[in-house]
Amino acid sequence: MRCAPSPMEESEGGPIAEDVRRRILSMLAQGALRPGSRLGTEREMADRFEVSRSTLRSALLPLSRAGVLERRTGRNGGTFVRADVVERNAAELAGLPARLRSGGHTSATRVLATDRRPPTPAEAAALEIGDRREVFAIRRLRYADGVPLSVDFSCFVADHVVDLLEQPLGGSLYELFAVRYGLVPATSSETIEVVSASPREAQWLGVTHRRPLVAITRVTRDAADRPFEYAYDLFRADRVRLTATTSTVTARERRGTDGRVERSVSSA
Repeated sequence: MRCAPSPMEESEGGPIAEDVRRRILSMLAQGALRPGSRLGTEREMADRFEVSRSTLRSALLPLSRAGVLERRTGRNGGTFVRADVVERNAAELAGLPARLRSGGHTSATRVLATDRRPPTPAEAAALEIGDRREVFAIRRLRYADGVPLSVDFSCFVADHVVDLLEQPLGGSLYELFAVRYGLVPATSSETIEVVSASPREAQWLGVTHRRPLVAITRVTRDAADRPFEYAYDLFRADRVRLTATTSTVTARERRGTDGRVERSVSSA
């Protein structure tokens, strides 16, 4: 157990706080702390560095302002090494693992739920199928650099990918489709909006309830212009930056009647 802070520590909080900052930065430089790593609660860190909590706060404040650290609330909250922002180019037809690799990030996936069922009216309309056909529905939690990045819901026409739920679903589904089913995405139409996190979504993503999320609704078609994917992805707004380039693709944008921007992308 840590002893009570000495009078010298209290009176020399400046130099001691600076020493704590240097120790944290040294741990980052040596790889002992990585993006997304949890340093602990205020009490845990005060015990770890053997300083008072007021001195610890003085040490952490400049690092938080500089974007090195961030505080998170909730049951698993505390102080964390801030994870890098992930760039997502709306003009690229690629799976998330490929996007993360190209940006120098690590990726991981946790499958939350799978189902085979009749489509909802919205799914049937997007996939251009009747309500007597069946779809595979998959919900996954995606990580970048060990930190939750997005909750992805994807719906596929079961006839196109008959044994999908028997396949490993932790990687890129686009890569799986290309190898196993000969399905390659050719065009994609996306609608982008900002929504508030529900309690369950907040729990999955490690954010507070009603935190802003970037929602992307997507319909993907193959080379024969058949829609084979209807998706709804929720990204943490503090972890993703949306970009768009048109140098190698054809893209069209329009504003819907509800004010949302819809972007259609096709391969050149």
